[in-house]
Amino acid sequence: MFESLFDYDTEASEKELRVLVEQYEALKSRAAAAQARVTALWAAKRAAAERAAGIGTRKRGKGLASEIALARHDAPVKGNQHLGFANALVHEMPHTLAALECGVLSEYRATLIVRESACLSTEHRRRLDEELCSDPSKLAGWGNNRVEAEAKRITARLDAAAVVERSAKAEQDRCVTTRPAPNCMVYVTVLLPVAQGVGMYAALKRAADTTFDERSRGQVMADTAYARITGKVATQPVSVSLNLVMADTTLAGDDTEPAWLDGYGPVPAGFACKLTGDAVADEDVKATLRRLYRHPGSGQLVAMESRSRAFPKGLAAFIGIRDRTCRTPYCNAPIRHHDHATPDRDGGRTSAVNGLGLCEACNYAKEAPGWTVTTSVRAGEHRAEFVTPTHATYYSIAPPLPGTRISRRSIVEDRFSIDLVTFEAA
Repeated sequence: MFESLFDYDTEASEKELRVLVEQYEALKSRAAAAQARVTALWAAKRAAAERAAGIGTRKRGKGLASEIALARHDAPVKGNQHLGFANALVHEMPHTLAALECGVLSEYRATLIVRESACLSTEHRRRLDEELCSDPSKLAGWGNNRVEAEAKRITARLDAAAVVERSAKAEQDRCVTTRPAPNCMVYVTVLLPVAQGVGMYAALKRAADTTFDERSRGQVMADTAYARITGKVATQPVSVSLNLVMADTTLAGDDTEPAWLDGYGPVPAGFACKLTGDAVADEDVKATLRRLYRHPGSGQLVAMESRSRAFPKGLAAFIGIRDRTCRTPYCNAPIRHHDHATPDRDGGRTSAVNGLGLCEACNYAKEAPGWTVTTSVRAGEHRAEFVTPTHATYYSIAPPLPGTRISRRSIVEDRFSIDLVTFEAA
């Protein structure tokens, strides 16, 4: 019965295929509504069980959001969003839930409504829900921007003070982030209050308006931003710390295995070699070569151990290079904590095998009752096993380093290869 939902005739007409696309879209919305109901029920059952077990109010629900995210094969940081979305729809916004269930709203558009109404009291939120979604037919044809704008408009009318307060609190979230872009480029995002952000952009535009050379306006603005932040012109080699992981054979030009640039990801061998050459040629940049050894089969770094309870600086760096990002399945967050998989209080050793790179949220989540994390090394692969309070098991394997295809002897070592080149500002 379930499989028949996704059967289709390859000889169907275009009209019939269009109808199927619409039906599948409505099915996705209905599934999202059912998922929200189940999530809210799960949270209620967990809360009841923890009350019955006498768990303190402040500790109740700890780790549940991460469980929800893992069940959805999503990053744990998204768990609170999924849980909040479900609770809001089920307990406070029945009309929005109904619109989602009948396919008028997509899950993303329902999320926009929940997000924009988050600052309202329960009473005001229910009024927004009724005004915006009690008649689902009027939502037909609305795009993301229209749904978001209408939710914002009603929110501001119901409680302008709450909107102002939320805006004031949002300033505390100002930050700078990066994410990879195609062709060895990177997006640098600066989240600022609107006045500061517009002022920054205007300053860069003024620089472009008064510069006349072969560069485009966009190039001038980008180069100006880099120069004003770093104090160096864009044509000079980088003067900030970079961790570039590459095989010695790539460094010597014997193969074209990609390298790994910390904070970015894989980069072509030619680009990595150019980066090393630029760093060596610049007198103001210190270039050092550090030997780290990898397993000849898996390509992962070999273990290190320490008698210290806290991870020493070298071992912490080792774990960070090995794991790259948080080791919780589906999590892409940067590593903030170097954690003992088996806690020190339970006899866990301060070692590379027992060590894990985790983000702050995931580290705290695994400390909740019912969570178990164990690590092992099999055939040179560092494996971590996460078992949740509902007895679901998830696995995480450390990524291999560049140059893992060890089909011939390394030019430097018979059994292992040099894997790390680190550039540091002088």
